[in-house]
Amino acid sequence: MTLKSAEYQEPESKSAPGRGTVVLDGVTKSFRGLDGSKVVVNNLSLTIETGEFFSLLGPSGCGKTTTLRLIAGLEQVDSGRILLGDRDSTGLPAHARNVNTVFQNYALFPHLNVFDNVAYGLRRQHVKGPELRRRVREALELVHMYEYAFRKPQQLSGGQQQRIALARSFVTEPSVLLLDEPLAALDLKLRESMQEELKRLQRELQLTFLFVTHDQSEAFAMSDRVGVMEGGSLVQVGTPEEIYLHPVNRFVATFVGRANFIPLSLVDGGSGSDLSTIATRRSDDRESVAIEKGTLSSGTTSSDSTEPTIFVRPERLHLYVEADSSPHQGPRVRGTIIDRTFAGGVTTVRLGVRDDFEVIVTCDSASTEVRDAAIGDAAYAVWSPDDATVFEM
Repeated sequence: MTLKSAEYQEPESKSAPGRGTVVLDGVTKSFRGLDGSKVVVNNLSLTIETGEFFSLLGPSGCGKTTTLRLIAGLEQVDSGRILLGDRDSTGLPAHARNVNTVFQNYALFPHLNVFDNVAYGLRRQHVKGPELRRRVREALELVHMYEYAFRKPQQLSGGQQQRIALARSFVTEPSVLLLDEPLAALDLKLRESMQEELKRLQRELQLTFLFVTHDQSEAFAMSDRVGVMEGGSLVQVGTPEEIYLHPVNRFVATFVGRANFIPLSLVDGGSGSDLSTIATRRSDDRESVAIEKGTLSSGTTSSDSTEPTIFVRPERLHLYVEADSSPHQGPRVRGTIIDRTFAGGVTTVRLGVRDDFEVIVTCDSASTEVRDAAIGDAAYAVWSPDDATVFEM
């Protein structure tokens, strides 16, 4: 039994849409190229709730930015519908949709100072006088940039320009804020600072944020929910914890972190029984039952010639050198330590199980298991069944 490529199915919503709700209903978009048309967004259905911080995550070319541009009205769908709040916005141009977009390059007007950049959208809405000055000041104070109101963009750092782009985007009070990899050009420390700033702003403004990124740590740090895209389709939608701990297939498992896929034949039950439980869930999520060695579900033997594998994250494995007298009950694999890499608080150990297969274990650098482990030692990688998933592929 082989797990087919998963595609996310949007559950039916039973509540009325709020002002900031985004609904994609069977949205498809193709672009014409030298080799004909290519589908870049394929029958995508998704609901983003009012006030939610939602991230679209995926590799370059998976369709996430095109999806954002379709919502913004910068591209038009080939088929399907886009609802913003309770309004069908499918055919509306960008200026008629109550959404704003923050781009990767910020797109500030270089000839205008900070105040006038932020005020630009308000002036187009015919906001004037004290009301305009009040709203610009409040927006700049929210991003801690009011003291820079009369500087030009070229006099600001990259992080400061990003804050101005954010202030300009929400000062007009859109129902949805779309962010297209806005932190990609920043250095690591500034990116981490801006992640905290974005989440703070989203909470204070209570706006719907749709954030597009290829960086899983960025998506996980800020999002209420994450949608993972591959080849124009949504593969999985869930909380960061659900996506990371319970991926639906190998693509999701490897894209959002390091993963071990251990062939069932290499697993030792750990308690003297060939039927010891080695995992408590399956990747297809059809049932939550104990998976025993030699079976794919409780009491059901697999007839598929493709060997199942056990998925477990490196940090959920425990390392024990073979000479260690400490108990290590539970499913495990045996191998030889072939490498160890120190990275501050954690150390990564590579365990060679056979010539063509390795298991990665991430340990606390201060732990006894790491201090006792040397390259060339025989060792076990042990896990709890609750931390493992069977992939039938």
